[in-house]
Amino acid sequence: MKKSQKSFSVSIFKPGYSLKLLFVSVLLSAFLLSCKKERFFLNHVALVHNGGSIQSAVDAALPGTVISIEPGTYMEAVLVAKPGIKLIGLTNLKGAGVIIKNPGDEKNGINVTDAGDGFTLQNVTVQGFEENGVLLDSVDGFSLSHVYAFNNGGYGIFPVHSSHGVIEHCVASGHSDTGIYVGQSSDVEMRFNKAYANVNGFEIENSSDVSVTHNESYDNVAGILVDLLPGLDIKTASDIYISQNRVHDNNHENFGTPGELEASIPIGIGILILGADKTVVEQNIVRDNNFTGIAVFSSLVLVAIADVPPEDFADIEPNPDAVHVIKNVLHKNGAEPPKLPIDLPGVDLLWDGSGTGNCWSDNVFNTSYPSSLPACN
Repeated sequence: MKKSQKSFSVSIFKPGYSLKLLFVSVLLSAFLLSCKKERFFLNHVALVHNGGSIQSAVDAALPGTVISIEPGTYMEAVLVAKPGIKLIGLTNLKGAGVIIKNPGDEKNGINVTDAGDGFTLQNVTVQGFEENGVLLDSVDGFSLSHVYAFNNGGYGIFPVHSSHGVIEHCVASGHSDTGIYVGQSSDVEMRFNKAYANVNGFEIENSSDVSVTHNESYDNVAGILVDLLPGLDIKTASDIYISQNRVHDNNHENFGTPGELEASIPIGIGILILGADKTVVEQNIVRDNNFTGIAVFSSLVLVAIADVPPEDFADIEPNPDAVHVIKNVLHKNGAEPPKLPIDLPGVDLLWDGSGTGNCWSDNVFNTSYPSSLPACN
């Protein structure tokens, strides 16, 4: 080490070298400064052996540590409260991977706090927790990839008050509220995921700048729900993009917790836009949903179907505005509409007439209500 330092100190005074080294030094300084701004960490690595503790590895980790986890079943909940942590499940030659199970009465499987910006979770199954499989609260910058959430109470994957995230190649099933949920968040991509046998397959609630593309949602009560609800910190929902999803056979019996809002979701909905603004629904394939294929409603419909008091909506503007429903293929939706407190038919395309600037164009469908829908310019 000392020898290399000596040769470096001599070389900087050789003719023709000083300018080059000055240039390199400037580039290096700029790189390190930019890395600091992007929460750059030198990668540390750790390995959790089968039978070990993921939580112990997280506790011992420095910010930015990549924690690889050997295949096995881990009976524990995991709390992450430091930045840049990456939890990566490994797979053996027989295809067995990492399963994180509830050891008893834990509410959350993996819980990432607001100190956990830059979090990554990959190739892990989380199952059997009482409330949430994977919960991220106020996390900026996250990646959830190949995460499998099964039978975790209300929610499978649940980022809330979070931003700049990607949820991809994940699967969620068996949740009494939503399989894959994004709430009060912004700048999130949900792509190439699958949700089945939940009350809501996917839900984007009081959020903005969220894209939902190339997903499959089936055998839920409702396939994809984009909603604006009252009584939350964020009072708007806008700029949502729903495209190239397969949404079919969402006719599951509603098993939402009695008394909770999700228990009032009518059976048989493909895609529901509920009070959200500036939402584009395009190039989706929506079929065999017994109530409706794509519906655009005011959030005030909850007064009738969920007994929400009208005065509760005073803090939001509940009508959907500038919703564009274009180039979707819909068939065999509306065959068995549920009995509701308000009279609504079973159709491919359904609108309650609320909001302004909503339009429908270039869709392939058989039935709609009203029979004539405003066309997009």
